[in-house]
Amino acid sequence: MNLNLLFENLTNPALLFFILGIVAVYLKSDLEIPPNSSKFISLYLLFSIGFKGGQELSHESFSFEIMWSIVFGLMVALLIPLYTFFILKQKLNIYDAGAIAAAYGSVSAVTFVTAVAYLESVQLVLHGHMVAIMALMESPAIIAGLVLISYFDKDNETQIKKSNALKHSLTNGSVLLIIGSLVIGFLASDKQAQGIKPFTDDIFKGFLAIFLLDMGIVSGRKLNTLLSNGWFPFVFAILVPLFNGSLIGLLSGAITDDVSSRFIFAILAASASYIAVPAAMKITVPKANPGLFLPMALAVTFPVNITIGFPIYYYVVSTF
Repeated sequence: MNLNLLFENLTNPALLFFILGIVAVYLKSDLEIPPNSSKFISLYLLFSIGFKGGQELSHESFSFEIMWSIVFGLMVALLIPLYTFFILKQKLNIYDAGAIAAAYGSVSAVTFVTAVAYLESVQLVLHGHMVAIMALMESPAIIAGLVLISYFDKDNETQIKKSNALKHSLTNGSVLLIIGSLVIGFLASDKQAQGIKPFTDDIFKGFLAIFLLDMGIVSGRKLNTLLSNGWFPFVFAILVPLFNGSLIGLLSGAITDDVSSRFIFAILAASASYIAVPAAMKITVPKANPGLFLPMALAVTFPVNITIGFPIYYYVVSTF
């Protein structure tokens, strides 16, 4: 592995702002990003990624490789919840196991956005169809988690409204925005896209740094809640994403030779949703403990991915 690349990633300003947010919490600082500002920045990042992805997609020709990439992404989103559920069920109740399995089968838009910045640092370009695949991978994992909970809930103590969960996973704001921006970017001409390029490109990294500062503050506040649940969730949140990302990064070589796309596949497999899945589980499985699966995804898996995960996945896809 290229240690210089690892060091460069660890000294990336965006990552350091994330660490600063955690430090601020433990120093009991009053540093805080206003909720409305945080929401605006997250919407901006999703809009920018979607629009640029649509522009890239408009220059791509639909091929069997893209078709198989879509199928591969959907299979990953379905299979990860299946195997992780049975691991989790050994130590946790079925409600928490199903919710965590859904979170780790689904994807993190914020991790995806951060990965795009990492691609730029190694002079690689994100392909538009990978943005579409990211959006498509959100729903299958939620559905898989709900089906598993429903099947193993022998006493039928939880009334799971699958139609509500499906609707929420498809109309979730982050999914809707990134798909909508993808379509708009696809339809816009190069000349039209150039007119808003300063907004979609030039200020992207600055907004990403501020957003990760906010994520660091949120993560720091939730870490103690996770640690109070014992060692198993903490270890799971570290090892399983690294395994998923490395394995899918390796297997993606059978679908495409493109290093950029393979890296994104690894990121999608390694990331865990802490926006769409918690919201869906709150509606459909109220017995699932958000104090468990939310900090696992946000306070452990997210920083693990952006610190040591990115260089590992890049090494795997560029070497094998």
